[in-house]
Amino acid sequence: MAELVQYLITGVGVGCAYALLGSGLVVIYRVTRVVNFAQGAVAVLAALTVTTLLAAGLPHGLAEGLGVLLAGAAGLLTGLVATGKPGTTPQAALIVTLGLGVLAYAVEILFWGDQPRSFPGLPGATAGVQTHYFLIASVTALVLAATAVLFARTDLGRALTATAEDPYAARIVGIDVARMGLLAFTVGGALGGLAGVLITPVQQVTFDSDVALVVNGFSAAILGNLTRPGLTLAGGLLLGVVQALAGGYWNTSYQTEVALIFMLVVLVVRAGRLSSVETA
Repeated sequence: MAELVQYLITGVGVGCAYALLGSGLVVIYRVTRVVNFAQGAVAVLAALTVTTLLAAGLPHGLAEGLGVLLAGAAGLLTGLVATGKPGTTPQAALIVTLGLGVLAYAVEILFWGDQPRSFPGLPGATAGVQTHYFLIASVTALVLAATAVLFARTDLGRALTATAEDPYAARIVGIDVARMGLLAFTVGGALGGLAGVLITPVQQVTFDSDVALVVNGFSAAILGNLTRPGLTLAGGLLLGVVQALAGGYWNTSYQTEVALIFMLVVLVVRAGRLSSVETA
């Protein structure tokens, strides 16, 4: 029973990081209809940057904050390259983000090499579980709540929502749709960077960790059809718990496969529902 509780808590913590990464994908997709497959690379960039800043003597908090800011800037740059040219289709932009993710490999190897890196998180343990897992869950709850308030209660959030729902109508009322898209990439990048920074103390990262991160983030986001943050959180938590149980009772090397199977099941179920609706 004690092991089960530990697996559940660690799964929730890691699942919250997946939900943050997936929420970044949701923000970008809702506004631009682009699936940003460079999201994992942005998360790794932030995490590796924090390892360097901490090694240079910067205090915790400042180092992590700068890492998240860099991730936001990287997200903005991704948006500029992927969608900056007028008339770029979402499909073409998706291919560009894949290319940028591959380019990030070279940059990260150049600056940080190919060895796994980490840094210490929140010290201590509760119920046999690192306290840092509780920090991940707490920060995720605060950030996602703040994001919900941003979209529901502020003019900027309403402009983003209007752009997501009807870009043509948004242009008519004076909303700069292109600027809203770049802002979405910036916010999405910051959320991905925060996920990378939070998860690194419990899972080492290297230049190619972005594959597992983006697969898990996308798997969480796909539960809500890349448009519903609440279901993205649920997907991340479910995925994290299932992976923790699989790793604890079976084999940790199959955790990525668990994410892929999860995503496949969701897609098959959704396709079956759409087919039933069309038939009716």
